[in-house]
Parts: sequence; C-alpha cells; structure tokens
Amino acid sequence: MLRSLALAGACVMLAGFALSSPTPPLSLSARLAAPGGTSPMVPTARIDALLARLPHRQGAVPGSGGVALHWVALDPGDYRLQYRYLGMGERFPEFSLDASVPATSPPAARGTVILLHGWMMDGGSLLPWALELAQHGYRTIALDLRNHGRSGQAPSGYGTREGQDVAAALHALDAEGEIDGPVHLLGVSYGAATAIFAARELGPRLRSVVAMESFDNAGHAIRTMVPHMLSRPPERISDYLALPLARWQYGGSGLDAAIAAADRRLGIDLDHVDVGRALAQVPACVLLLHGRDDAHIPVAQGRALAAAAPHARYLELQGEDHLTLPLRLDRLSGVVEDWFAQASSDGTQCPVPTTPLDGASTVGAT
Repeated sequence: MLRSLALAGACVMLAGFALSSPTPPLSLSARLAAPGGTSPMVPTARIDALLARLPHRQGAVPGSGGVALHWVALDPGDYRLQYRYLGMGERFPEFSLDASVPATSPPAARGTVILLHGWMMDGGSLLPWALELAQHGYRTIALDLRNHGRSGQAPSGYGTREGQDVAAALHALDAEGEIDGPVHLLGVSYGAATAIFAARELGPRLRSVVAMESFDNAGHAIRTMVPHMLSRPPERISDYLALPLARWQYGGSGLDAAIAAADRRLGIDLDHVDVGRALAQVPACVLLLHGRDDAHIPVAQGRALAAAAPHARYLELQGEDHLTLPLRLDRLSGVVEDWFAQASSDGTQCPVPTTPLDGASTVGAT
C-alpha cells in the first residue's frame, strides 16, 4: 500500500518555503523563483516502487529552449486499482493506493491525457490519477515540469514558460508515437495554470482541459498564500523562532520586495502573469474545479478565473480545500472522465459538468 501521498496534487506553490528552519536555505524570493527540491511530503521511494511493478515507459523530450522534460507513460488497461481516500491525518490528508499488472494487452486508447503536477511536486505525485484514467481507457503521460523531478533547470514562468514546454513536449512525444487519439490536459494548482497556458499554445490540437485549483494571477496568488502559510501555528521547536522572523520579514512591504526580487531573477512581472486572460483565448473546453474551503488559493480566485472566460465551466466542491480536492478521486473521477468523453474539440459545445454523487457542489457557467 502507498499511504500518505498527502499532497499528490495538492500543489501548494510555496510548500517548500523553509519556514521551519531558523536559517532557511533559500530566501522567499529565491523560493519563488525556483522550488529548490521536491517536497518531503511526497514519498518518492514508495511511488517509484509501485510504478516499478507496473508496465510503463519513460524518457525525456525537449521543452521550449531545449530544457529536458522527463515523462512517464501508462497504457490503458485493468490495473485493478485500489484507491481509498482516508481523510485528514494528523497534518495532511491520507489515502491508500495499490495496483497490479494488467492481465491482458492494452486496448485501443480513447485518447491521451497529459498530467501536470504542482509546485515542489513531480509527475509521480499524480500516479493515482494516471492509474485511474488509464484504467478507464486513456493513455496517460505524466510530465515533470521544468525545475521539478527529473527534468532540467530553466527560469520558472508560473505557467507561461511551462505551457510552452508542454506544447513542445507534446510535439516531440507525438513524433515518438506516444500520443494516441484526442489529447486532454489535467493539471493541479501550478500545473493547472500551466495547463491553461499550454491549451492556448496547442489550439485545435487539444480536445479539453481539467484545471484543479488554478490561481487567476501569479502575484495575487503569492500575496494571498504567503500570509496564509505564515499564519499557521508552530509545529516544531524551530518554528517558534522561524515563523515570527518570517512574519516580520515578509509582512507588509517585505512581501512586495520579495516578489520584485523574484521578478528580477525570472525576467517576468508576476503581477502580469494573468491566467484569466490566457483562459479567455483557449478554444478548447475547460473545466475549472475548486474547493470551497481552499485557503491557499481562495475560492474567489477560482470564481474570478471562471468569470474571465464565458466558455469555461466551473465546479466548486463544498468541504474540500487545496490539500484534499486533488485526492478526492472518489468524488471527482466520474466528473473528469465524463468531461473528457463529452467535451468537443472546438469549445463550442462544452458540456455542463457532471456533479459528484453527493451533490455537494455548485456548477457555474459564467
């Protein structure tokens, strides 16, 4: 069993900011510019051990500017997936996961789903979704975004440069015969913003998008998320020193200064990374999913994003937050699979999304 993947898709953009250490190895501006490693909340060894038992392919393709992007593909098949969401643990949500080698050869694929993880995660963190969708007939390809996992290092773009990477990777994977049928994107948080920018790049090549918990504007998201993270109570002895220091350093104008320093490092203006504007230019059908209790990327940002694109569909789930929503395959797998099956390629006939069986959701088409 694989337990406590915790943030499999709960891609907290600043989850790796080392507030728990009296001497953080990276300043906030440096952490905003690049993650600096994989979150310790992702049990990479357990993910790799499960994946090693399953038939898969992996490799690297060039993204924009030639940055190497690592990928892992699963063919459709009956993996006898055993997934159970276990609820909130002591600090993070937990689930159990297991799968087996399919007993038969892969059937014809219904399409290909590109999976895009979040900040300080990697493609393996979305293994539950990769297996779920593969079991329902899709070839799934999980990418490690630039600066993450086994991919190369390059300036972060908060979805802008990463979206160009996805477009380049899709072209290269298609040339290698890895793309089969209609193409869909599924991204979470940072990966959701990337999916939206990538969808604008891909144009008619793309059938549909599912974007979970995307921010609407990068600078806005950082200004919301950092105070939320700094408001948490101390968990370790070192927090009693680190948290007050960080609150002092990054309260008020200190946060603006950190964002400005990150702008200089990256050569972009984070306050002008506008996901809503990109979404309005996407021709494919896009389903936006957001947890009503999300405190990292508050639901107001999800609603603003939906309002920016009249053709997008928006589904808001009660009782879910930034950590739990991507783990709720029990609530969302049917929603996502139905969306992929019904979405048209030109965005003119986007369906109303299916609501979860418990009905604890609000559907909006703005």
